[in-house]
This record gives sequence, C-alpha cells and structure tokens, in this order.
Amino acid sequence: MDQKNKIQLFQDQAIRTHWDENKEVWYFSVQDIVQVLSESKDTKQYIKKMKSRDSELNSNWGTICTLVKMIAEDGKFRNIQASDTEGIFRIIQSIPSPKAEPFKRWLAKVGAERIEETEDPELAFDRAMATYLKKGYSKDWINQRLKSIEVRKGLTDEWQERGVKEGLEYAILTNEITQAWADKSVKDYKKLKGLKKESLRDNMSNLELVLNMLAEVSTTEISKQQQPGSLEENKNVARKGGTVAKKARVEIEKQTGKPVLSNQNTKKISGD
Repeated sequence: MDQKNKIQLFQDQAIRTHWDENKEVWYFSVQDIVQVLSESKDTKQYIKKMKSRDSELNSNWGTICTLVKMIAEDGKFRNIQASDTEGIFRIIQSIPSPKAEPFKRWLAKVGAERIEETEDPELAFDRAMATYLKKGYSKDWINQRLKSIEVRKGLTDEWQERGVKEGLEYAILTNEITQAWADKSVKDYKKLKGLKKESLRDNMSNLELVLNMLAEVSTTEISKQQQPGSLEENKNVARKGGTVAKKARVEIEKQTGKPVLSNQNTKKISGD
C-alpha cells in the first residue's frame, strides 16, 4: 500500500486514512472513526441518527465531509466519506460515548488555553517551550525557534498593514520567500525532509532557522520602506527579502564546503 493511503490503528482498531499531497491534509474515514468511538453495530444508521440529533452538523455535513478514494471491504479503492482533522473533531462532539469524552475534554482544554494566550501572549511561549522540551529539542534550538515565531509575527503584522489576506496569500508569499533563499519551494523543502503535515520550521536545523529568520525579517523591513499595495508587489518584496538570506546561504556553503539545507527532520534535530 502506498504512503498516501494507509491503515492506521486507533485503540487497536483500523482507521483508513488518505494524504492529499496538493492540499497537504490528512483525511480520515468518518465511518471508521464513528465505529471506534460509538461501538455501534450499524455505523451507517448511527451516523444518520447522529445527524438527525445535531441539526447544525447535518446542515454542514457536505462541508465537513468529502468523498475520498480509500480501500473498501472488498479490497478495492472506492469513494469513502472522509473528513480532515477539524471535521473529525466536530463529528466527535456529537458522539455521546465514553470513548469520545477524552477528545471532548482535550478540545475544551485547548480552547481554554487559547483564550488565556489571547489575554497573556507570554503563556503561548511558555507552553511552546514546555512542548519542545518534552519532544527532546535542545534549549539552544528552542530559543532560536521561539525567536523565529516572534520574527514571523512581525512579518504577518506587516502583511496585514499591506492588506495581504491571511491564508492563501500568506502561503503564496511564504513560498516566494522560501524559494528565494533556499532555491526550493515550501513543498519541495518539506519533501527533502520527508515531511507531510508537519511544520517545516520545527524540522529545521539552527542554521536553517537563522537563515529563514533573516529572510523574513529582511522582507519585513523592505516592505516597511517600499509599502507594497498589491499581491504582486508583495511577492516582489518577498523575493527581495529572501534573496538577502540566499546571499548569506551561498557564502556559508562556499566557506564550509557543504550545503545548508539538509534532510534532517525532528528526530535528528532533537538529538543535536
């Protein structure tokens, strides 16, 4: 079975999944998730009753779920009702089962933490530090990563000032910066490191992080001076900012005789 279509285990039961490479999104079989959490003998009927109990879920079902080709019971690829992580969590909220309760408590906890972080942003840094330490990252790397978050926030604040729309346009400009300094698109950079949904920055070495920060802070400063007014103008500024970091990258590679970009990922970096 290829890596895009995998059977994953959850509580010792099979969950069919599919990785959409273009959208960079994991999709999960709705039927499999509901079966595990509800323990219903007739999952299709359970889903029908669940939708009838939750009118909001029912009205948004077409948005939450989509048909994805996965392996059916007969071993052939067929269209299976699936949803991404956000959609699955929404569905879980409508399952009155003891097995679903841990997920609901976790969602409530995360929601409360995000509200706290809005009121006191330092809490977000503290939680990020604790999370990275648990994953085994070195303190030096963590300090660089947290600094990169601050730099990124400065850049997105500047983009907001220039009327750049959050989401797709942020992704387009980020790709322009990355392509300029690394000579790779974000997608190709992630492929180099063997990543899918994982954060690219969380899988960068110290040096990669520093150069990425240089590219983003340069883009921020150039934008402040040139004040671009359209997406195309912002793309031009993004390329200029990325080029500043590319010059540094090329010089480092010339002096060290080895490439800055590597296939290192979280497992290798956290052992540095």
